[in-house]
Amino acid sequence: MYVPRHFATDDPDALFGLIEAHPFALMVINTETGMQAAHLPFLLDRKAGPHGTLRCHVAHANPIWKACDGTASALIVFGGQNAYISPDWYASEHQVPTWNYAAVHATGKPRVTDDIAVMQMLDDLSAQFEEKLLPKRPWTTGKMPEKLYTGMRKAIVGLEIGIENLTGKWKLSQNKKPEDVEGAAGALEALGGESNLAIAAMMRAAKRG
Repeated sequence: MYVPRHFATDDPDALFGLIEAHPFALMVINTETGMQAAHLPFLLDRKAGPHGTLRCHVAHANPIWKACDGTASALIVFGGQNAYISPDWYASEHQVPTWNYAAVHATGKPRVTDDIAVMQMLDDLSAQFEEKLLPKRPWTTGKMPEKLYTGMRKAIVGLEIGIENLTGKWKLSQNKKPEDVEGAAGALEALGGESNLAIAAMMRAAKRG
């Protein structure tokens, strides 16, 4: 990922925070038949390994897992909030449109895990996202008949990826004048919407930092 110095973010908490807030990512790996990609929800363990560890699962019918032997490198792309920026929002003249966003790229070598790790991953995955749906009674694998659950586990393959490198890009108009940042942030707030509001707040925070 091309990252100009003024957009670079290397704070582990910020990088991990984006992954945890936006866990649905794109994994790309080179296979015997060429580049393959999978869109997957990932679990992050910040403390496992020197740079953290990612866990996920794919369908057994998806041939991508056959390349995950612990030797092939994969790229996992996490996209955060993003928003279009109109040049009319700047105080300065003669600007051009752009797009502000935050993203994290992780690299590592995926490997297939055993069934015990798959069960733990499934429990952790459902627990993480079911918690956000409270106060409803959270769904757990225990609600399924054991025979059915065992059979369905055979239809997936668990993967574990020790993170070797994390690259963060927070493109938030850090290269613009304060009045330009404020004008664009204010316009995004006026438009409203989760992504616009989030980018506006991040722009202001980045300029202060």
